[in-house]
Amino acid sequence: MTDISEIQVTKTIVNEFLDDFIQNILDSDVVVVGSGPCGVAAAKYAAELGHKTVMIERNLYAGGGMWQGGYLMPKNTVRAPANKILEECGVALKEVGDGLYVCDSFDMVSKMLASACSAGVKLLNSTNVDDLVLKEDHVEGVVIQWFPAKHMPTFMTCMDPVAIRSKVVIDATGHDSILVKRLWQQKRLNIDEPPGCGSLWVDEAEKQTVELTHEIYPGLIVAGMAATSTYGAPRMGPTFGGMLLAGKKAAQLAHEKIARVKVESVIKVAVKA
Repeated sequence: MTDISEIQVTKTIVNEFLDDFIQNILDSDVVVVGSGPCGVAAAKYAAELGHKTVMIERNLYAGGGMWQGGYLMPKNTVRAPANKILEECGVALKEVGDGLYVCDSFDMVSKMLASACSAGVKLLNSTNVDDLVLKEDHVEGVVIQWFPAKHMPTFMTCMDPVAIRSKVVIDATGHDSILVKRLWQQKRLNIDEPPGCGSLWVDEAEKQTVELTHEIYPGLIVAGMAATSTYGAPRMGPTFGGMLLAGKKAAQLAHEKIARVKVESVIKVAVKA
């Protein structure tokens, strides 16, 4: 093993991070806020569809609720057809009947994250999304801050955040539906105050988690549990099929949105000419 200096290690980390930030994060196509099952699926498929994709997570680790299983038992369940998403990632599944599958939680998290990474997704962890970038009547990015800075004493928190630009933002923040609530507070959404999830009802919850995933405001897609929390739909507990399918749907919606905007821009240029 060759000798290296501490400074060389530090320079490598700083240079690689800043290069990645400037080239692949600062100006992206899709920003996914939240790295739970819905967020990881959304980011993976958005990247596979050819979009420069950034996933933002406020925790030190990515994966959200996938790590814990139910009642801190590290086993996760999904129902068909969501098992196909996990199989694509190489997760080992066991079918237990009636279209229900089970896997080890750490196998699901590690392989989904690896699959997203292989697709080209970039991760900002320990990063809080403080706000949205709003231009007139559409979302054009997010405002970010180091998450540890949010926990500093009040007299030390005069620390300005920075912004990153994107063509589409996906709110996959789970029960908190943080970005939707931000728009609601600004009276930009014609909906009631997001009430949070309703009580547990697995069948209905998984269905509505997918159905309610949509573009709620120009440039902002609400997906997965963030969508159910926005409208008070039932919670689903420790089963992840609906969230995975919602993430895949969100990626497709983002893809269609970007393609549509591109066509509209070409038409505008042609008309002006």
